[in-house]
Amino acid sequence: MTTDYLIIGQGICGSFLSWNLLKAGQRVVVIDENRPHTASKVASGVINPVTGRRIVRTWEIEKLMPFAVDAYTEWGKAFDVELIRQCNILDFHPTPQMMLAFAERLPVETDYLRKPDDADHWKNYFNYPFGVGEINPCWLIDLHVLLDRWRSQLKQQEILLESRFNWQDCEVFPDHVRYQNITASKIICCEGAAGFNNPYFRSLPYAPNKGQVIIARIPGLPRTHIFKQGINLVPWGNEDLFWIGSTYEWDFTDLSPSPDFLEKVKAQLGYWLKLPFTIEDHIASERPANLERRPFVGLHPIAPSVGVFNGMGTKGCSLAPYFAHEFTGYLVNGNPIMPQADISRFTKILSAGKAQ
Repeated sequence: MTTDYLIIGQGICGSFLSWNLLKAGQRVVVIDENRPHTASKVASGVINPVTGRRIVRTWEIEKLMPFAVDAYTEWGKAFDVELIRQCNILDFHPTPQMMLAFAERLPVETDYLRKPDDADHWKNYFNYPFGVGEINPCWLIDLHVLLDRWRSQLKQQEILLESRFNWQDCEVFPDHVRYQNITASKIICCEGAAGFNNPYFRSLPYAPNKGQVIIARIPGLPRTHIFKQGINLVPWGNEDLFWIGSTYEWDFTDLSPSPDFLEKVKAQLGYWLKLPFTIEDHIASERPANLERRPFVGLHPIAPSVGVFNGMGTKGCSLAPYFAHEFTGYLVNGNPIMPQADISRFTKILSAGKAQ
């Protein structure tokens, strides 16, 4: 079998890149082992334009967010489903200091911060002695539907290989690669956390990061917003389910859900939430974060038939649509990649760490 691109991984990165390449008339084969708790599958699906205790804009959000909204809308129309909806964040300030920080940012960040129309309305659901602010607009992506629908389409087109990729079965040449019975012009690594051990890109400044989330049932809580107070409550799936999280654990010995996190969430909900809740699930996974907090996009400087599209961290929903489009333009037409994302910024260390 011959193809243009062999793509490892069908998370948010692999899905957007394969979609863009197919739209550009390229031939694609995707290799992905169907595992339940990958980072993409347990991500909240939130696009939030501000970040951190200082409530500052996320990197390039003015460019990334409108592009992402258009991309998810277009894909939703193709699937005949709603993949994206506006779902603003209500930020219930946990301390007087955070209340003051939000108030100080309000007159400066007028595009994304505001006071909610009816702050007192939420006293029926939450305790919040230090007030509430609103982050607007924010967007919520139905990642489960997106990934499942795209997987089904790849299967229908018979261009999905559902198995674990093994580098020992891959021969890499300057102008092509061969994997089992597949010959491709290039192989693009979109494997998420598995990229930490990729023989061509493991020298990149990855930062392994464990995240834990709780899925809880909260009958009666409106699904109109994302609610935040130390933890985030995000509408999840159907009915009364909410995604609750998440942790950012940099020093961990395993990927098992920890009882400490579960107890912390229960305690926070007991203090903050006025409604009864039941815990339905507790999930942990490893994120493909990196020290720079910028994507890894491009081809290996020494082995140009091998590429990478990874390192999105917690911002995959906003980063993947834009940079999949940019990477496709680079691969097909030679268009430039944004320098802050272009893998060429690591030419020196990648050249020194090339797989033998």
